[in-house]
Amino acid sequence: MALLIAAPHPLASQVVPVDRIDPDALPRPSLEARRATSPIALDGNLDEAAWALADSTRGVFYQSIPNQGVPSAERTVVRVLYDRQRLYVGATMYDSRPEALVSAGMEQDFATQDSDIFGFALDTYLDRQNAFLFAVNPAGALFDAQAFNDQQSVNRAWEGEVEVATRITEYGWVAEIAVPMTTLRFRETEGPQDWGINFSRRIRRISEDSNWAPLTRQFRVYKMSRAGTLTSLEGLGQGRNLWVKPFVNGVRSDGLRNDGSSEKLEGGFDLKWGITPQLTLDVTALTDFSQVEVDEQQINLTRFSLFFPEKRDFFLENDGIFSFQDARVRNFRTGSGPQNFKLFHSRRIGLSADRTPVPIAAGARMTGRVGDYAVGLLNMQTRDGPSHPGENFAVVRLRKNVLTSSDIGFMFVNREGTGRGLADAYNRTFGADANLRLAGGRMLLNSYLAVTDEPDANGDRTTGALEFAWRDPLWAASVLVKTVGDDFNPGVGFVARRGVRQGFVTLGAHPQPAIPHVRELNPYVDVNLFSDLGWTLESREITPGLGVAFLDSGMLTMEYSASYERFDSATPIAGVAIPAGEYDFGAFTASYRSNLGRKLGGTLAVTRGEFFDGQRSSVTGGVTLRPSAHLFVEGTAQRNHLTLAGRTFDANLFAGRLRYAHDTRTFLSAFVQYNEASDRLQTNVRFNLIHAPLSDVFLVYSELRDRSPEPGQAGVIDRAVTLKVTKLVAF
Repeated sequence: MALLIAAPHPLASQVVPVDRIDPDALPRPSLEARRATSPIALDGNLDEAAWALADSTRGVFYQSIPNQGVPSAERTVVRVLYDRQRLYVGATMYDSRPEALVSAGMEQDFATQDSDIFGFALDTYLDRQNAFLFAVNPAGALFDAQAFNDQQSVNRAWEGEVEVATRITEYGWVAEIAVPMTTLRFRETEGPQDWGINFSRRIRRISEDSNWAPLTRQFRVYKMSRAGTLTSLEGLGQGRNLWVKPFVNGVRSDGLRNDGSSEKLEGGFDLKWGITPQLTLDVTALTDFSQVEVDEQQINLTRFSLFFPEKRDFFLENDGIFSFQDARVRNFRTGSGPQNFKLFHSRRIGLSADRTPVPIAAGARMTGRVGDYAVGLLNMQTRDGPSHPGENFAVVRLRKNVLTSSDIGFMFVNREGTGRGLADAYNRTFGADANLRLAGGRMLLNSYLAVTDEPDANGDRTTGALEFAWRDPLWAASVLVKTVGDDFNPGVGFVARRGVRQGFVTLGAHPQPAIPHVRELNPYVDVNLFSDLGWTLESREITPGLGVAFLDSGMLTMEYSASYERFDSATPIAGVAIPAGEYDFGAFTASYRSNLGRKLGGTLAVTRGEFFDGQRSSVTGGVTLRPSAHLFVEGTAQRNHLTLAGRTFDANLFAGRLRYAHDTRTFLSAFVQYNEASDRLQTNVRFNLIHAPLSDVFLVYSELRDRSPEPGQAGVIDRAVTLKVTKLVAF
């Protein structure tokens, strides 16, 4: 019977013709998980007898892109087995042109949008909201993540112990994946249990996305309220579920502008313990993040603070539980996002305002579920030092599931000084939110209210928002009203603009006309208004636009922004003080992104028009080269030619990136960026060897150089060579 799987049928790559279906009307499918009757060798060959006895999806996947509801152009067959220690997924992706398969890299968390992939999402609690997400490409690279709140957010930094084997054949490709039960979280029950599940496939050369449980084109495989069901799982065990990951870290710094040369050797550890099948405790001591890639520099053409995303794994895992922010939801235009407001932004822990590290002594985080509640508890302590006195950070987050795929929640955040001179310093934040997903996920109703407390705060210390959004296969609309007090200050959060009231409305459509080479059009208009707390208009931006999505995955966007800004006092923009006054100006932007899954791809964006009291001409572009799955090279440039307050100047930024993968365990990456305005060159080179599951060797070289130092100053601001070794020990 094994040969029935290993050998292709002459018509294996053909799908039996089926009429177009309505993805919402079709019942959700189910698949029986069967216990493996023999050992499974993970080699990309589904030739064990157990695979022949497994239930299968029988090959019918339905497209979400480009032809919603139509069977996939190629056949896909998936089987699921399990034993007490592992869940096994075996997938055969038949393909009439296996020589045209695309693998966008071999590194973990590769660019899935640019690659052929097979993926699946596991809703282990069957709450129809949250999932573990896994995907592989033909080269054997793994993408793993956590998805939260029924597709509302995805944590790409999550990593689990997963084994993968793939094989390219004359009839397509095969993926064999083993997920240890210790990687997952689920309820331990006496009898059988069911999990939510969906499978997806992307065929890059024809820009097709398809799913086992069919989805409309605005949804992805981790839309768990529309997933199928994996049945008959029984006798599962998670063991002790205790992981300890010690590390040793050696750093050599020299050429420093202020401190000279130094050497240090440090060690610490991370611990992960599954206290219950639904609660996980993470502990870290003498934490070090030297292996994390450096922040990319940004040119700020606004009057507000720039937002830099979190990149440190300890804070990113399960961060969806701690989410309390302006919504940024895939396929919805929401008028705001985390770059405007986050009640808890973990970058405020262990990083100073100028993004230099602050030593962390220890910390702990507990995340998971207790009944219908998602629970997040965090406590971190930074070390006391001469430039950064010690502080304690504590977070409590509770979210309760309501109405199947919605939630209401509460958050408390406390920042308290523990070091010299901070005995009476504190900042506290309280917030409540409701996130309702209705009409099968087509309608969002999000709201929150938060207040901060700290010494000497006398103004308005509250913020609140109410947002309605709608998205179906054709129409998209949203309305947002929001207020931020002038003294609202989340000490462990991020807020871009205080003392304002915001109103935002958008209306758009997504028709699919019969135009050659065009998949979808997206005409839209956005109106965004800001006033001060006394309702005097401060900013207005009206933006009509048109997006054109091509069948080859290229994307063209054209829009015109009609802007108004009022300044009560001189305000710096791009380093130039703009006088107080009122400014009406408009600019046109056109951008194009090609299919980056090809060996040669690129992006280009051009903006021209008025800019406050002057003019702006901006060109941003990038070229990507991917000759094979082993090598990726990218070059980007941003040129801004500005006239402001009678001054004409340039603000330019250039960057280059290289990634080389010897195999799926050995990687070399390099990133170089030059900011012409500050005349600074930033370099980061990183070698990574995965010597065992979730165990790494990192060798990192980083440098920040001032190419025009003041007389008597060193050109090198910061330079370091770091060697870090980690080893996961599981009990």
